[in-house]
Amino acid sequence: MRGVIMHAPGDVRVENRERPTIVEPTDAIIKVSASCICGSDLWPYRGAEPVDHSPMGHEYVGVVTEIGADVRTIAVGDFVVGSFFASDNTCDICLAGYQTHCVHRQPGAPTGAQSEYARIPLADGTLVATPGQPHPELIPSLLAASDVLGTGWFAAVAAEVGPGKTVAVVGDGAVGLLGILAAQQLGAERIIAMSRHADRQALARRFGATDIVEERGEAGVARIKELTGGLGAHSTIEAVGTQEAMQQAIRATRAGGHVGFVGVSHDVSLEGRELFFSGVHLHGGPAPVRRFLPELIQLIWDRKIDPGVVFDLTLPLEEAAEGYRAMHERRATKVLLTTN
Repeated sequence: MRGVIMHAPGDVRVENRERPTIVEPTDAIIKVSASCICGSDLWPYRGAEPVDHSPMGHEYVGVVTEIGADVRTIAVGDFVVGSFFASDNTCDICLAGYQTHCVHRQPGAPTGAQSEYARIPLADGTLVATPGQPHPELIPSLLAASDVLGTGWFAAVAAEVGPGKTVAVVGDGAVGLLGILAAQQLGAERIIAMSRHADRQALARRFGATDIVEERGEAGVARIKELTGGLGAHSTIEAVGTQEAMQQAIRATRAGGHVGFVGVSHDVSLEGRELFFSGVHLHGGPAPVRRFLPELIQLIWDRKIDPGVVFDLTLPLEEAAEGYRAMHERRATKVLLTTN
């Protein structure tokens, strides 16, 4: 089969790889219908994380081609959506809704999902079948559910978004944009998107943003305070993972408010005294996408939401290197890779 390997920072290749097989009786093999490039894939691409001949890809949808002897809830032929962490969905942590911290968690697609086939461990707890075979137009949205939609949704939940709330969103990548969609679905009264890019601002508006703030850092905080009567947002989504973004999120949130942070943190540190006197709640981390998949799949299936429009570049798997370049150079917000 063909699959994406990142040999070193900036060095992405599509190579012949061994087709995965069942290793554990709880495994499933899927034929990948679509995968994509994640913003977090850019950290190793840019040299901010170590990488050495690594199979790439953790967002995926596809058709089950083989199951292990112990798999009970997924059948061959099912179209499935998975998560970037495999979980049993039965341990105490999973039952509390934090499948990304499952006591048996593994990479959701250890063979790499940017490929023609992938092995999915703990298939019963990781994969969710769609109600039937999806129309092709639904596949991008179902793919979004496997990570960026579920992550944006968790960010909104962690930030306690709800009716009557003003929400600020720091980060206009795919996760931030879908955090806006989640906030709208959860009933937020006002949604402030922080973005300097016209195309992303337009998509933010489409997803439910009521205000756009182009300023960053302290100027961005001041603008949000101005828009909220000097108090700050009730709920803030941090979807970047940098020091500036985290500080901006905390400082833009009113006392008693909530920050949901889902940007993968890189060199972020919090000054204890400032945090102590902020009165702000912090909650986040790797999103338990599996918790939300049944609900998100149904919303997509019923065509109540269309998160797939976040993909603004579609390429065949063989052109994955161009997809990485496009996202690195900010020529694309999120790249979908097809295998057919």
